Order: sequence, then structure tokens, then C-alpha cells
Amino acid sequence: MSKNPTTVPVWTIATDRADVPAVIGENALTRERLDSLRTALAALSDIPLTTLEAHDVPKALDRSKGIHLHGVSPLATQLSELVKKTPNVVPDGGETLYKIVVPPKFASQFASGIVKPIASSTTANGIHSALSDGSKIAAQASFVPVSAGKAAAAGAATGSATTAGVAAAGAGALTIAAPLVLMAVAVGVSAYADQQRQKTMERITELLEKLIADNLEAEQHSLEACRGAIVKATSVLLDEGRIGASLGLDSTVFAIEEALSRAKSRIAKWEKELTNLSGDKVELNQLAKLIPTIEKDDGEFYIHVELAQLAIAMKQRVMILQAVEHAQLSEGNPFERFVTTLQAEKRDVDSLEQRLETVILRLSALQLDRSHGIRDVVFSSGEVDKLLQTTRRLRDLGQSVQLSARQSEVTIEILQEKDGSVVVFPAIAS
Repeated sequence: MSKNPTTVPVWTIATDRADVPAVIGENALTRERLDSLRTALAALSDIPLTTLEAHDVPKALDRSKGIHLHGVSPLATQLSELVKKTPNVVPDGGETLYKIVVPPKFASQFASGIVKPIASSTTANGIHSALSDGSKIAAQASFVPVSAGKAAAAGAATGSATTAGVAAAGAGALTIAAPLVLMAVAVGVSAYADQQRQKTMERITELLEKLIADNLEAEQHSLEACRGAIVKATSVLLDEGRIGASLGLDSTVFAIEEALSRAKSRIAKWEKELTNLSGDKVELNQLAKLIPTIEKDDGEFYIHVELAQLAIAMKQRVMILQAVEHAQLSEGNPFERFVTTLQAEKRDVDSLEQRLETVILRLSALQLDRSHGIRDVVFSSGEVDKLLQTTRRLRDLGQSVQLSARQSEVTIEILQEKDGSVVVFPAIAS
């Protein structure tokens, strides 16, 4: 691919046999046209559908943010097979950034509560993407539908994907590649969950540096110690291995469940205390009695919030491992099995996360006021600062909670390197 491409190859991929009209066609498309047709195609099918685009690699792409899988891993193998059966589309021996886009209809099946929009720091209501440099290329590019292999012309007439594995019927038709979609989604969501864990751990460490609290530091270390087992289990499972007791995942799950139990208890207590407030206006000293240390910059309350978020992020990554394991054991449609297992596992943790977010948003909406007691005639500058700082902290805490009521597309970006290995970046919703 040239440095300034005018076309971007795009495949339409299904996870199982599907009979839908060939709405994509063979002609070049704009980004807007592709988005519309992808949504239309998804509406016509009950089988999960995605599109896969092939882009040049942005120079500023930070590869450290993704999960690296070697060239013989199932995801790398599936991707290579698809490209091999599509001659003259991408260069041999070069690097390519692939972009899988899952339409809202199917993205909502697995992304709710796990993958959320990442707000742009430069654009109002904007969404951040790992393909930061690629967005400019995509805006000027034409998207050219391609197909893998050369199937019977009869299949091309309806856009019917009729064979297992990586195959397709005609240009612009569907390609069946369930393992490719499963692995891309699993690794992308797992990378996102680990990204959230890392950010939360950094915030906890910063807070603990200001506060001597051995019990909270022990909670932090207990959760961080789980990461090694999760990383090893992820590598083994995504290479289609089997998770054994030697990886230590059983003890990891126990530690995470224990942390979730603490989080549930703390959240329930905050919920109870907030019911004692009659409105949004509250005196700071009253709020501090209901939720101790909330008025302190290094208060335990803020660490408890971060620990709860960390436990949830760790649990979400373990859920992905469990879902992939179940999907790989199924001889049927692994994506369907993956979604079913994931939904069953994540109901409780989604509920807990929503309760925590509700508490945070309630606190961030409060109008803090000074004390109006008989002796509170004089309001010192220190008290003014405390009031303003607490208000700011609660507002910042509320802004960190990113709720998305609408269904969103989920995008997973995969860098294929020269040696055939791949780097999968955290999934993002838009």
C-alpha cells in the first residue's frame, strides 16, 4: 500500500452462514456510505456481521498499548489466511493496520459495561481512537469491497456465505470467519479491560502515596498480584491451549471475588447514606459525616472508589477468559457461544458497576454549601478552599464516569507486523 492511499480494501465478514442481499456491491464507497451500508446489512441478518478494513500503519502508532500475539496464534493465522485468499489487496511482507468494525446491533451484545467511548481531549463530544493518524487517511479514502477466494457465481448473486472457514462468494459478498471475529473481539476487549486496570492502579498508587493505610495498600497488592496469572492464562487460551491449575487462575479469581465483595459492601453503604439527603444542596460537614474523608484530597473514600473500579476491571478481564474458553470448547458457532457465556457472567458485575457510577454521578451533582450553624458566622479562607476543592474533586470524579445510553459501534484495531505476528489494541466504542 502506498503512503498516501486513495483506496482502502474492506471485507464484509459473518460468523456463520447468512443469506442477505448483496447491498455492499463492488463499487468504491465513501466512509459515510460504508457506515450506512454496514448498518443496513446488519439489520437484514441475525448473524453477527462485521467489516474489516486494511490501512497503512500510522507513524505515531503506540504499539505498547496493545496485546502482542505471535504469528502462529489463531488470530494471526486466520488473518493471514484471509489476506492470502484475497490477492493483490495488501502487500506481502509489509505491515498493515486492520480495523474490525462491529455494528451497534451486535456490538451491544458484548460491549455494554465493558467497552465504553473514550472521550476526546481535543474535540467536544469527540471519541478517541487508536487509529489517530489513520482517521485523516480514511476521510479522503475510497473503501473498495473485496472478497476472499473465488466461489461460485451463484453465491455472489445473493451475497450468501456458504462455506466454513475463511471463504467468500464474489466481490462484496460475505466472508465466514467466526474464529477471526471471536479472537479479535476477545483480545480487543481484554486489552481494554487491562488498560482500565492500569489507569486505575496508577490513580490508587498516587492516592496511597499521600495516605498511610496498610490495609488499603494490601488490597491494592492483592489485586495487582492477579495480573500475572491473568496475562499467562490469556496467552495460553488465545493460543487455543487449556487453562490448568498451574497458572494460578483459581486463586486469582478468588482474590478478585473477595475484592468485589468489599466493593459491594462499600457501595451499599454509600447508597444508604445518600438516601439521607433530601436534595442536591448539602452542607460539606454534613456530607463528610455521611461519607467520611470525602472532603480530603487523600481521603480513603477516593481510594475505595478506585479499588472498586479496579476489582471490576479485573473481573471483566477474567470474564473474557471464561467466555473464550467456553467458545473454543463449542464445535458450533464460537461467537454465539462467546456472547452467551459473556452475558451470563457479566450481569452481576455490570449491575455493580452501574451502582458505583450512580453513586459517583449523584455525588458529582451535589451543590456543596458551608455550614450555617449559629457559631458559623465567620467563614475562613481555609474552609472556602476546602469547599471549592471538594466540589472540584467530585466534579472530576463524575466526569471520569463515561455512560453511554445509546448503542455504539465497537472498533478493534489489529497491527500485522512483518514477521506475521499481530498487536491487538484496546477495543473502543464510538
